[in-house]
Amino acid sequence: MTDQPIRLGFAGNRLVRDGETRGEATLEEALAHEDAGLYLQADGLWLARAAGETVDALFDLTAARTIFGETEIEILLGHTAQGHPRLAARLGAERIAALGLEGEGAERRLGGLPMLDLRALAMRAALDADTEGQLAQAAHLLNWHGSARFCGRCGSPTVSDSAGFRRRCTACDHMIFPRTDPVSIMLVHDGAGNCLLGRQPHFPEKMWSCLAGFIEAGETIEDAVRRETFEEAGLTVGAVAYHSSQPWPFPGSLMIGCMAHALTQEIHFDGLELEDCRWFSREAARAMLDGRHEEGITLPAPFAIAHHLIRAFCEGKEGAIAAI
Repeated sequence: MTDQPIRLGFAGNRLVRDGETRGEATLEEALAHEDAGLYLQADGLWLARAAGETVDALFDLTAARTIFGETEIEILLGHTAQGHPRLAARLGAERIAALGLEGEGAERRLGGLPMLDLRALAMRAALDADTEGQLAQAAHLLNWHGSARFCGRCGSPTVSDSAGFRRRCTACDHMIFPRTDPVSIMLVHDGAGNCLLGRQPHFPEKMWSCLAGFIEAGETIEDAVRRETFEEAGLTVGAVAYHSSQPWPFPGSLMIGCMAHALTQEIHFDGLELEDCRWFSREAARAMLDGRHEEGITLPAPFAIAHHLIRAFCEGKEGAIAAI
């Protein structure tokens, strides 16, 4: 739907994953590679070397071993186009305590190294798109491995398998694969130059965004868009057009962006999920994008898919492709 490629946060990962071809020796070979690189997470944040606006979150294994000590490395993200392995590991509580946490908030440090928040890095585009996407993959996998430590069939412990591509039950050999939770996020419009935006209570002050919700079992993307719009705003939606998608590793979702044509106008919004919901003209939405809205209303930053859905509407591209 766009004339130029859009820069979506977390979507630039170019690693070759080769999940289906991994064997027993894959992880060992990756760790032995002289150009292997490791991303290190601690307490939900990423260790890095930072100087001013320059951020380097990738450690060679020699440097990394002085930080993570005996922490086991289980996750191979994939290989670069040059064949260099990229891995990820999470430091345990004991190792974090040994290194020593310092500071608070955005100024936290571990063992003298800055601890950086992935969402904040994406908001200011502090990383190249490929590295940002690799960190998103690492965050998603680390979150999933942490929550899949026991077998859903027999309750026995599971272990990482195929260099982190899956987990295997130690008792019944049941294989468990990483879970991705699909989320529909939609720019609802009335076909006459107005779009629907909502505000959740936890949003930053004066920020509005698109409606969104998890896709439920046995549900199509377009029906999820229609259901969520009706549940949250009381509007009936007809045609739904796909726009783009975005990995969202908080903790492990895929945002599926759509344009949705509302067949009704009167809003009855859900006061539990939304604190406000209303129609805005195309000109008002443009003013929000430009930071000149008369009420001071702002929109999600350009790293978020919601920003690009709203921008497409502002450019008159809400019906540029076939609807579903």
